[in-house]
Amino acid sequence: MVAAAFTVDLDKPLVFQVGHLEEQYQEWVHQPIVSKEGPRFFENDVLEFLTRTKWWAVPLIWLPVVCWCLSTSIQMGHTITEVAMMVVFGIFLWTLIEYVLHRFLFHIKTKSYWANTAHYLLHGCHHKHPMDGLRLVFPPAAAAILCFPFWNMIKLFSTPSTTPGLFGGGLLGYVLYDCTHYYLHHGQPSSDPAKHLKKYHLNHHFRIQTKGFGITSTLWDHVFGTLPSTKTVDKSN
Repeated sequence: MVAAAFTVDLDKPLVFQVGHLEEQYQEWVHQPIVSKEGPRFFENDVLEFLTRTKWWAVPLIWLPVVCWCLSTSIQMGHTITEVAMMVVFGIFLWTLIEYVLHRFLFHIKTKSYWANTAHYLLHGCHHKHPMDGLRLVFPPAAAAILCFPFWNMIKLFSTPSTTPGLFGGGLLGYVLYDCTHYYLHHGQPSSDPAKHLKKYHLNHHFRIQTKGFGITSTLWDHVFGTLPSTKTVDKSN
């Protein structure tokens, strides 16, 4: 006897439903629902609150941390020019991290209950509801946890005095990424490069979801051969 396919009830909290889709999850999550009203994730109000983040919370919380990091490297003896070079390298490093995470983690194939559930929370929800403005940027609590491994990664190839500056540059790259990502979904750019990036990113959502992993830049898609064709579909309005 063949088991009946599971049907997700969009009127009920979604997180603990999507895992039941099993092998059908990948097809379901990549069929976007274009609505600015996002679904409910959890029955619990506290957990639900933690999944919603205003875009401006990202620069409000993290730019002071960036400033602290840069000032720390200056206080440890580096010139402003040297710290500026650290920032540039940190931002460059972030663009690669952004690409790698998006391609290999956010688009990992899952089919078990808990793997589907985790993927939906991490990135699947964004592909299912790409215009949900409150679940577009990364929640600050989750970002804070990830800061520790990234700080330790930078320590592996830097000195104690350059680690803060490089980390601050990477963190600034992250802030630019999240703000850019929000703008590409909800802004209406009239000129390049923002207009091109918006079309490029919406192409990833609505046409070829296995290509076009760069958000702030198309550089690494060129390098690694994941550049999509130029035909786009705009479903942002």
